[in-house]
Amino acid sequence: MTTAYTRAVSPLLADCALTHIGRSAIDPVRAAAQHAAYEAALRQADLRVVRLPELPDCPDGVFVEDTALLLDGHAIITRPGAASRVAETASTAAGLASAFTVHHLPQGTLDGGDVLRIGRTLYCGRSARTDAAGATALATLAAPLGFSVIAVKTGATYLGENDAGRPVLLCNPAWVDAACFAGFTHLHTAPGEDFAANTLRAGSTVFAAAGAPATAARMAAQGFIMRALDISELQKAEAGLTCLSLIG
Repeated sequence: MTTAYTRAVSPLLADCALTHIGRSAIDPVRAAAQHAAYEAALRQADLRVVRLPELPDCPDGVFVEDTALLLDGHAIITRPGAASRVAETASTAAGLASAFTVHHLPQGTLDGGDVLRIGRTLYCGRSARTDAAGATALATLAAPLGFSVIAVKTGATYLGENDAGRPVLLCNPAWVDAACFAGFTHLHTAPGEDFAANTLRAGSTVFAAAGAPATAARMAAQGFIMRALDISELQKAEAGLTCLSLIG
């Protein structure tokens, strides 16, 4: 059974690190309820949900995707670009140690959310939180594990094959290097839904944020089984659906 590792919402979520949206009031109680519904949806998709240790003093702790990459029995512990998140990585490493061989990124900065895995390729996006040194360190660690790393500009998630048997990349065309993803059918997010490319496939279901119905309709038209999840309170902290779990 596939496992999804999550972490509880911190009561300090409103103090989260932000890079590309303005700060607004966040209700951590409502965010926790949305997070619980997210975990329940993963269970309904036949995933086993395991919570990593709680970190109530870490505002961004719920965003576990940024702290590790799970690669077929191996866990690469990252170096998040926000200094306030350093304590999260040690907790993630401890929580994964019983199920994975743990490796630590030795230098640079890298947020796991900037890395898209498709097969044996890791597409590593540069951002305010992932630098060239981090991408290089990832390539060095991943190569002996059988993975290659390609540096790209990313704003995409991989949906799997559509009903015509074509591999589909959901992307915001303004935020992706199209040439790096040759061979994929590119399905674009709908106008006005810039962040809708952050979706999560669990089993046969693709989860999409409830605030992006037009993009969800485009995915459904490709034959994907869709389910909308309300993460609106968590989105105020720059969350996407993939941010909230580590699946492996």
